[in-house]
Amino acid sequence: MEDALLINRLQFAFTIMYHYLFPQLTMGLGLLIVILKGLSLWKKDERYNVSARFWAKIFAINFAVGVVTGIPMEFQFGTNWAKFSTFAGGVIGQTLAMEGVFAFFLESTFLGLFLFGEKKLGQAGHFAAAFLVFLGSWVSGYFIIATNAWMQHPVAYAIASDGSVHVNDYWGLLFNPWIGWQYTHNMIGAVITAAFVMAAVGAYYLLANRDAEYGKIFIRTGVVAGAIASLLVAFPTGDGQVQNVYKHQPVTFAGMEGLFETKEGAELMLIGQPDMEKLRMDNPLYVPKLLSFLTHYRWTAEVKGLQAFPRDEWPTNVPLLYYSYHIMVGLGTIFIAIMLVSVFLLWKRKLYATRWVLWILMLAFPFPYIANTAGWMTAELGRQPWLVYGLMRTADGISPTVSAGNSLFTLLGFLGMYFVIGVLFLLLVIKKINQGPESGAATH
Repeated sequence: MEDALLINRLQFAFTIMYHYLFPQLTMGLGLLIVILKGLSLWKKDERYNVSARFWAKIFAINFAVGVVTGIPMEFQFGTNWAKFSTFAGGVIGQTLAMEGVFAFFLESTFLGLFLFGEKKLGQAGHFAAAFLVFLGSWVSGYFIIATNAWMQHPVAYAIASDGSVHVNDYWGLLFNPWIGWQYTHNMIGAVITAAFVMAAVGAYYLLANRDAEYGKIFIRTGVVAGAIASLLVAFPTGDGQVQNVYKHQPVTFAGMEGLFETKEGAELMLIGQPDMEKLRMDNPLYVPKLLSFLTHYRWTAEVKGLQAFPRDEWPTNVPLLYYSYHIMVGLGTIFIAIMLVSVFLLWKRKLYATRWVLWILMLAFPFPYIANTAGWMTAELGRQPWLVYGLMRTADGISPTVSAGNSLFTLLGFLGMYFVIGVLFLLLVIKKINQGPESGAATH
């Protein structure tokens, strides 16, 4: 049973981490496409309109692959996690159904109109289609976050006679106190991904001495949006989400920060390695008393460490939780530095000619994907050993009739299939980028 639990967790972790490579770009691009389309109307500059159409094509490719990779995840609730589905299906089924009915169809319908209906819609209608694509992607994100937020902080439920849970307050479910900061932090993280990808393509065009006007538009849009988003993802949204964790999951907070002992004037750990045998941090580099200040706004406030909680309530893998959190925070700090330097050079009108910064912008685009993945790993590893925090343990949620061998076989299948999908995705996107923004523009 323990082997089956491990393989089932690995399979779901792989499929959901792979899948989320795509929605984060679509959600972020949705906003940036609206900005480009809005600028084309405001400035009456066709280059912004061509830019919006170009990125809508990248959006469409990304959206299609996101759909394909997202479908198996929901099937896994019934195949690999049947006990969890039986227990919590009355709650999570509501939000997942609303995501499909209210958001997915809105997004997909108006994406088609944006791609193929510009002449019939007119420019104002075309902008409205772009906005509704953006709205659909962000509403979709909200319902997914609402599902995860309930698993992190269950509210608005009643326990039936058979032991399963059901919604007793839809508004309570949709406005879970956990949602606000998690949703805004997640969506702004998606904007960072899109901003870095857009700036990277623009930097590539300038470094390759091609499509220079569009390259400048992509860099300018990506850098300005990326600078704003990088600051907002740290504060207030990142700080607010950490406060959420500290309030509702204090043992998770202690694991994230590598704090083993309860302390007054707790230090903020910058670098170190958790030693789970000696229950201490090796090679620590820290700022004294800063953790207490960040959590309580008092330098001498008490912060509970892991040893203040029963061992069976600790996160299952404290080192991985600690490293995931610090990778996310460290990369977020680097994003702020890159984007602020880029904005400064843009303001000085030197960015387009500063090749070393263009190289950084071109090569940095994978790191927001890593940061977003590390952020979700922090959220999910932190919730362990619970599937639904305080209500159902992960070990109790798997399907009793699915063996470890069956799960391993399907995991290997996913690995092979997703590798092929990933190669095809990259080929399509690279082809579209190499064709350039003006490819096919005259047909619209």
